Amino acid sequence: MAQDSDLSKGADKGKGKAVDTKAEETQKDKAGQPVANGKKDEDKAEEELSEEDQQLKSELDMLVERLTESDASLYKPAIEAMKTFIKTSTSSMTAVPKPLKFLRPHYETMTKLYDEWPAGDDKNSLADVLSVIGMTFSDEDRQDTLKYRLLAPTQDIGSWGHEYVRHLALEIGEVYGKRVAADESASDLTDLALELVPLFLKSNQEADAVDLMSELECIDELPKFLDENTYGRVCLYMVSMVNLLTYPDNETFLRVAHGIYKTYKQYTQAMVLAIRLNDYELIWEDFNEAPELALKKQLAFLVARQGIWLEPATTEDDEADQAILECLSNVNLPDYFKALGKELNILEPKTTEDIYKSHLESSRVAGMTNYDSARNNLAAAFVNGFVNVGFGDDKMMLTEDSSKDSWVWKTKEEGMMSAVASVGTLFLWDYVNGLDQIDKFTYLDDENIVAGAQLAMGIVNSRVRCEEDAALALLGQEDKLNHSNPLIRIASIMGLGLAYVGSNKEEVLQLLLPIVADTTQEMRVSAMAALACGLVFVGSANDEVTETIVNTLMDDDRKSQLTDKWTRFLGLGLGLLFFGCQEKVDVIYEAVSAVEHPMAKPTAVLLNICAWAGTGAVLKIQELLHICNEHVEESEEKKGDELLQAYAVIGIGLIAMGEDVGQEMVLRQFGHLMHYGEPNIRRAVPLAMGLISPSNPQMKVYDTLSRYSHDNDNDVAINAIFAMGLLGAGTNNARLAQLLRQLASYYHRDQESLFMVRIAQGLLHMGKGTISLSPFHTDRQILSRVSTAGLLTVIIAMIDAKQFVTSSSHYLLYFLVTAMNPRFLVTLDEDLKPVTVNVRVGQAVDVVGQAGRPKTITGWQTQSTPVLLAHGERAELEDEEYISLSSTLEGLVILRKNPDWESGK
Repeated sequence: MAQDSDLSKGADKGKGKAVDTKAEETQKDKAGQPVANGKKDEDKAEEELSEEDQQLKSELDMLVERLTESDASLYKPAIEAMKTFIKTSTSSMTAVPKPLKFLRPHYETMTKLYDEWPAGDDKNSLADVLSVIGMTFSDEDRQDTLKYRLLAPTQDIGSWGHEYVRHLALEIGEVYGKRVAADESASDLTDLALELVPLFLKSNQEADAVDLMSELECIDELPKFLDENTYGRVCLYMVSMVNLLTYPDNETFLRVAHGIYKTYKQYTQAMVLAIRLNDYELIWEDFNEAPELALKKQLAFLVARQGIWLEPATTEDDEADQAILECLSNVNLPDYFKALGKELNILEPKTTEDIYKSHLESSRVAGMTNYDSARNNLAAAFVNGFVNVGFGDDKMMLTEDSSKDSWVWKTKEEGMMSAVASVGTLFLWDYVNGLDQIDKFTYLDDENIVAGAQLAMGIVNSRVRCEEDAALALLGQEDKLNHSNPLIRIASIMGLGLAYVGSNKEEVLQLLLPIVADTTQEMRVSAMAALACGLVFVGSANDEVTETIVNTLMDDDRKSQLTDKWTRFLGLGLGLLFFGCQEKVDVIYEAVSAVEHPMAKPTAVLLNICAWAGTGAVLKIQELLHICNEHVEESEEKKGDELLQAYAVIGIGLIAMGEDVGQEMVLRQFGHLMHYGEPNIRRAVPLAMGLISPSNPQMKVYDTLSRYSHDNDNDVAINAIFAMGLLGAGTNNARLAQLLRQLASYYHRDQESLFMVRIAQGLLHMGKGTISLSPFHTDRQILSRVSTAGLLTVIIAMIDAKQFVTSSSHYLLYFLVTAMNPRFLVTLDEDLKPVTVNVRVGQAVDVVGQAGRPKTITGWQTQSTPVLLAHGERAELEDEEYISLSSTLEGLVILRKNPDWESGK
């Protein structure tokens, strides 16, 4: 009430007589007159100041007046008094502090005074105040805060508070952009920014510090401002920004963060960034600088998981060297994997019927989907191989003899090759026992079986290294690589590619390059050799291989073969060489694009998408969408153009797979492409959807794929079924299993679609639910080049599934083994013996930029190791009895007893 009376008094005073404001307003309203004047009077009344505010205003007016007087001795106390008023004023977060509000009308007067005053402390001090008042003009495109801050360099910036510092940083960024555009010097801005960084770090505003230095392109100056308390949060924020930056800033950020981690002896985190940079020298350096043996073993596990073949420096301790080599070689992986199987009680082999569950299909078709035919038996061999992968035991292929009763003989021709190769998947990583089992097939007369044995040898050795180099000796035999049967040649070449994937092994190059360059070879043999080279040298941009593949593509003698369906694998081999190389691909990309030749454009697109895989680069995705926009007439001559658009679609998925927001947006784009795209685009969309989230069955994605699996275009349906298998690979997802069973009934008369349903079922239950195809690991920070290369190869083959996978080239599915990896957490002691500890496993939470020490997981359950980790899950040790040598609890983790545990209990 008191406030109301004050308001009316104020209104009365303004009009010079007592008037009932409300009554007047109502009258005017009734008379139909505008009430604006009444409103203005009300606003005036509201602006009427309280006694306290009136006093403050009067004092500030007086202080400004003092500055205008001729007595210079009054200036300093007046300015200091102003500063005190501003600094001690309390205000809400949204309102302008009252001293600034009252000084704002005097701003022009004070700026004129500043211009008139001679140089000196008073002038600097006035500039300091003007800089603060300048904040109130931020919406008028004037950077006065910065202007006067640069004119008052000696003043204490931090004393004005966080909001001032943030505002100043904002203006520095704006002015810096203008100066760079005008090609002017900005060193004064950089110097000022470096003064703000410690203030940001001190007040836990690490993100603001990083953003400011990023904007001023001086991020490499950041490490000198950090300490034990701030480096962790700064690096976390920097690394999370990398996917949103363009080249070369993304690389600079990783290198700076890597250097910071090394400074603070965080070796595993530094190694993660070295791997992301794909800098072999840096990886080697990090590895050899590790100060102790146990830590070296942990780093070795990380390097081996990425599929990098590292040659460690030898020491005088042979036993230690041997232990490190074993960790780098993945040779103990089968033992750890089987220990997990034992813990989960899943060592008992599964049969295909356990997967198909035909009794749940409608009785009308139950018998028809599982009858004895060569095609169904071949599907069973794949399913059996995928489901029992790595366990070294099954009830179908590993019969006592390889006579006419074995499963191999229930298939035909190339089917026999794939059936025998499935033995390789049963013994994946276990080359000692695997080669013994495969050996018996090498002596049979049937060349298809011999080819299968060659491929199985490559599969068994994939991603593991043995000192004897058995794979090279067995697969590199001249009589096999130059065999009269092209299938044996292809199997040996594929085997070499799988066994030495990511190894950069020169000896393999000497065997394969002559085959790529040999114009007398069939295109499929040369193409497979190029692809194998791409796998072995993935991401290395090897000049020799690049030159040979490009020459083969351009060779006049090959012109008649260039429209061959296998030519795409020549292009893919070239693309894989530049995997993850980003702008380093530009020269070769331009060279290939400029050539007149049916496969030039698709190959150029492959190069581009491989180079930017997993980066989330928005501009590249836009380029690919433009390619999808063009209308292409369907004909044989235009096969290159058809592939061009299919590659563009797959490229969209491949580039976006590394960044969550990009994934969401791209999935919406795929919906548009399915509605409006050409048939060749529609066939590629399900594959791209599978590629974007392998082993991550999101309901919104598999429900969409389920719809596409009934598409009128059977090619789209087959690809959607395969994508469903890819999406759920190794998860045992019950809903997907049900959808696939329904599809088996639906397609019981269509042999090709039914074959693909069986493959998808095998993938879904891969490793009995323990194996993942996801190419991301170590808390989704690292994209495995080796894994992605295998996935991409199968998807490129699936673009024309009926020409490859569902006809006679089904063995191409075995390229998936490069992506197969156990999704486990196994804890080991320093001697690499399993140790059981309790861990909390829950959904990972993004804690970047959050205040305090937030929880990194939510909705957790406590389990004892070894445990399975689903997509997006993270594990933490339950207590502090052990210290983890790895920054991430995933895969093989070495634990050390905490020396303070007993006393801290």
